[in-house]
Amino acid sequence: MIAKISGGKETAGLIRYLFDTNKAKDHTDPHLVASWDGFAPDPGRAEDPNAARRLLVADLDLHVKQARRLGRAPERHTWHCSIRAAESDRHLSDEEWAAIARRVVEATGIAPAGDPDGCRWVAVRHAPDHIHIAATKVRADLHAARHWNDYLTADRELAAIEKEYGLFRVARGDRTAAKRTTRAEQEKARRTGQRLPARERLRATVRTAVAAASTMEEFVHLLSHIDGVLVEIVHFPSGDVRGYKVAAEDTTTADNRPVWYSGSELAPDLSFPKIRERLENTEPQAGAQPGRRRPNTWHQATASAERIPRHLDRTDDEASQAHLAAFGEALDALPLLAPQALRPQLREAATAFERATRSRIQAEHQHARALRGAVRAMLRDPVPRDGAALAMFLDAAILVVIAAARWHQLRHHDQQVAAAQQTLLHLQAAYDQAAAAPLAALAQRRPPQQAADRHILHLHQVVPDHVEQITEDPAFGALTTALAEAEAAGHNPEQLLQQAVDQRTLEDARSPARTLAWRIERLSARPAPTARALAAQARSATQRSAAPLPTTATAAPVVPQAPRGRRR
Repeated sequence: MIAKISGGKETAGLIRYLFDTNKAKDHTDPHLVASWDGFAPDPGRAEDPNAARRLLVADLDLHVKQARRLGRAPERHTWHCSIRAAESDRHLSDEEWAAIARRVVEATGIAPAGDPDGCRWVAVRHAPDHIHIAATKVRADLHAARHWNDYLTADRELAAIEKEYGLFRVARGDRTAAKRTTRAEQEKARRTGQRLPARERLRATVRTAVAAASTMEEFVHLLSHIDGVLVEIVHFPSGDVRGYKVAAEDTTTADNRPVWYSGSELAPDLSFPKIRERLENTEPQAGAQPGRRRPNTWHQATASAERIPRHLDRTDDEASQAHLAAFGEALDALPLLAPQALRPQLREAATAFERATRSRIQAEHQHARALRGAVRAMLRDPVPRDGAALAMFLDAAILVVIAAARWHQLRHHDQQVAAAQQTLLHLQAAYDQAAAAPLAALAQRRPPQQAADRHILHLHQVVPDHVEQITEDPAFGALTTALAEAEAAGHNPEQLLQQAVDQRTLEDARSPARTLAWRIERLSARPAPTARALAAQARSATQRSAAPLPTTATAAPVVPQAPRGRRR
């Protein structure tokens, strides 16, 4: 159930609207279901509706007029709360709606339980799926109603009602969501032929600029050079930057002035201080050193993303929140790098996940420096043409979003869970499209069956519980190619498989073979270990196995190791 609360100056106008059946199309059978005393006149059932309406207005306004003579009546003395059930809910009876109305006026302070001096109110039902509560905000003792935070208290009461009545459970927020566009903004966008209102377009634009910038100076520069966007930097008297405002060139007021939005009006995390805090915690990426290959920035970003689920499994919520915010920036950047055909899905994914990047938990952004730096470096490199790098990143991103949904769910962040689930749909669609060509190219180079059988033995050693699932996966041919080419480059296939599994378990993967193929591809891009390095690893393993176990009473206890292939 959803409540909407507003105030007004005229009781007669509110009651006239609630019982109108001409202008309001959904007012099919307006009638009272409850009132402050159970005896209020009902214009919907009276022989003379107009007379009953006048009488009802007079009854509701009684204490308002008395308080007005004493100079106590508030100017906006009406309280209007509409409560709507979900489309999937059963139709509640008048008696059930009456009970719900009483609970809401009690919870909000309009008419507290057991208080004989509560405000006068009525509940009007004029459609099967919703009611309206109309009240005057002057109590019988001629004091103003105490209804602070009425929206929150009503929302909490409706959450309890949903549970008790077996109704659809609405995903409720924690007041960290970006401000919704107003009806006026939506109407203006429709009149000017824009798909989205200016506030939403500017929010996406600013988020993209944050994702692409490494410093505040670069952020301001990028924002100032985006077509169709006006930028104004606000300074303190000392000359230091205080904040910024943005406006869309195609959206103006009646007197042709820009409609400005500050960063905090776009979203809580887009204020100037919060953007500065994030950018100051961006790790600079080292370039190629003389005599060494330039690092693959896509692989670095993918590796950073793959570590996020592990961070989310820990107990440091502030660090986890920082990684989710940084991952949101990575999704904001992807449409700048992806082929044209993938951009709509990726933009939708970034827009949906924006809600999952914020909660009441304060992010400690220094924990996500590596991911943020890798994303900036990725933006400055040419986009690989084969599409494999993008598919790798999207494969890792899907697992991050699944882990994010689970993390938010454990903390009862309902809106964030819904946002992550919506993001997952768009990312999976983009991944299926991005991965098709590079996976087909890998499968075409599939090694002989003898080599594939050898790699199946490696799978039995590393992931015995997943072997059947992997070998029956359509992407198994691509995995055997990745293993065969890694082996030809001097890598040990079994060791690579173990490293790939150690990065993240496969329980969340829709296609374990595809996930392993991308991880093997990335790991095998590193130089193969030299003979000297292999010999050193062998000596180290021999020394560890030959070392005597501690026998004294103060020796450290032996911690049992998880079975191979089952590590978490």
